[in-house]
Amino acid sequence: MEKQMEEMRQQLDKQLQINQELQRHNTDLEKRLQEKEKLLQELHSHYHDLEFPSRSGNEIHPVVRKSRAAVMASEPIPENLEIIQTKFKKTSSETSLIVKAIQKNDFLSRLDDEQTAMMVDLLVASDYKPGNDVIKEGSEGDSMYIVAAGELIVTQGGRQLRTLNVGDVFGELAILYNCKRTATVKAKTVVRLWCMERQTYRTIMTNKSKKKREQIMGFLKTSRTLKDLNDIQLSKLIDSMEEVKFQNKDVIVREGEEGNTFYIILKGEVLVTKNVNGQQKQIRRMGKGEHFGEQALIREVLRTATCTADGPVTCFSIDKEVFEDTIPVEHLELFDDSKVLQEVVAPEKPCPGSTMVLKDLLPVLYQEGRYQGEPVTLGVGGFGRVELVTSAQHGKYYALKRVSKKHIVAKRQEEHVLFEKMILKASQCDFIVRLHAAFKDTRYIYMIMEFCGGGEIWTKLKEVRRFEEPVAMFCTACVVEAYAYLHKKRIMYRDLKPENLMLDGKGYVKLVDFGFAKELVRGEKTYSFVGTPEYIAPEIIQNHGHDFAVDFWSLGVLVYELLVGSPPFSSSEPQKIYAKILDGVLKYPPYMSEAAKSIISKLCRPRPGQRLGNTKNGIKDVRHHRWFSSMNWSKLRVGQVDAPTMRLIRKGPCYINFDRFPHEQPKAEEEFSGWDRDF
Repeated sequence: MEKQMEEMRQQLDKQLQINQELQRHNTDLEKRLQEKEKLLQELHSHYHDLEFPSRSGNEIHPVVRKSRAAVMASEPIPENLEIIQTKFKKTSSETSLIVKAIQKNDFLSRLDDEQTAMMVDLLVASDYKPGNDVIKEGSEGDSMYIVAAGELIVTQGGRQLRTLNVGDVFGELAILYNCKRTATVKAKTVVRLWCMERQTYRTIMTNKSKKKREQIMGFLKTSRTLKDLNDIQLSKLIDSMEEVKFQNKDVIVREGEEGNTFYIILKGEVLVTKNVNGQQKQIRRMGKGEHFGEQALIREVLRTATCTADGPVTCFSIDKEVFEDTIPVEHLELFDDSKVLQEVVAPEKPCPGSTMVLKDLLPVLYQEGRYQGEPVTLGVGGFGRVELVTSAQHGKYYALKRVSKKHIVAKRQEEHVLFEKMILKASQCDFIVRLHAAFKDTRYIYMIMEFCGGGEIWTKLKEVRRFEEPVAMFCTACVVEAYAYLHKKRIMYRDLKPENLMLDGKGYVKLVDFGFAKELVRGEKTYSFVGTPEYIAPEIIQNHGHDFAVDFWSLGVLVYELLVGSPPFSSSEPQKIYAKILDGVLKYPPYMSEAAKSIISKLCRPRPGQRLGNTKNGIKDVRHHRWFSSMNWSKLRVGQVDAPTMRLIRKGPCYINFDRFPHEQPKAEEEFSGWDRDF
């Protein structure tokens, strides 16, 4: 009996060991499975950084933006630009070389025939000897070049990159805006170059755009259907129209077919024929400035004649659906919003009087880390630094923006700085950072701003790589409210990007940095080149003149970057970014929702008049888009929506949510021109 008991005990012990071994094995397996699951999730979250197919079958190669975006400050340009340069005669072979060079360049190839011809006429020859520098790395440039003869060497930091030969274009970014040269270009042999300065190029583009716009406006005013529209409405109409080209014998509209498009002839001639007893009988011939199909915009009609291109024809067109989105039309009584513009605008409540004194503000110091004991810098930009300060009286934190007056004058930004102060002082909006006080001395101008302790959206985005849709949607909704406030006051923002969005203590987003904002009368255009490369709208690049619609374009780019981690149009070279923007091809990762794709594609429409937010219902259309279906806008405006961004905000010292920057020691030079006497 004892022997049997012993055997049973041994079997139980053995079984127990087996069970323990199995349990250990299961625990190990479970741990490994969890590790694999975590790895899969990480791979999935990084998937958008790899090459992956979109539904269209195209591959996406997102370029993740690792550094803060560069900005281009607009240069003041005269209202009436005149080309004072004389035309430089060229032989047919020289002309051919220049045209070929323009056509093969990523950016210049988008110029039309007339713009190309003007460039050819106004390019000036310049000769260099072997060893001469054409461009010096680090210098500021205002000219682009086409190699007419000879060979040049391109170096960067003393290292040779490549050679330039006949027909090559270089330095073309300088004709768009003032930028530092990134490489040195030196003549290797005797060299002849064709050169053009920025002011000449901008004058060509701006004058062409203004002239074309005035011309189309004149054409529209001759239309019986559109004659009651005011200039503001006609301007919106032009923004929505598309340029279309037809070849010889192409039928533009066919008699008896349903019509939904209106055409204005810009170039060429159109034959109008009608079917009479089975034969096409010519009724008339139409040329530049004449239009047809206007009745199709306001009622269901069948075409009463056939219009055929007689040779190459270029038209400006708009279809019924776009027209109805642009101009509210009811029983031919067209809405006239000129009265709205004449309404007396209620004066802004002035900022409460500030008793703050600059010397009473103390710098906050880092308590730990490599910069321990140094003043906290919250941000560094092209135009100054933002430092964290506290009031000696009540210990409240503020962000102190300090900008060198010498730098402002050198970059011709006096008007922008004065306007920024004016906007911020007058703004009473919870989605725009507050200005508490402003000061100046002989070296700097100072703005004492509300401190947003949650940090930059840019920093948060880099930490988590990309935002979940509820977070991106909430951030965007805050921007929409800021836009609604600014646009109502006729102010364009023009510099939207994650770097200019701050989180306050409740996780709400506020717009900061109004250096590129501009006041604009509805229906007017401005022609400056301004913004951040990845966020610039096509009409700015093309010098077509821009208005509030550029803010909606940049809103679409922001939604994309928040959801993907990189903007839709990216490259390490600005020229390539601009080429991608003009191509306008949006490629979406597979994890993006259909609603998100829809709002991005509607905000990033190439024609400004067709953009969501810029059609007849204005910003209401953005708020009513299905991507925002879960947003309670009235609760958002009064701060009663729980911010999903709160999970992004770290707890710790007041500066914990900001990148760290070394303290700037050297003082700026003094500046005494007096531009800031009213600051």
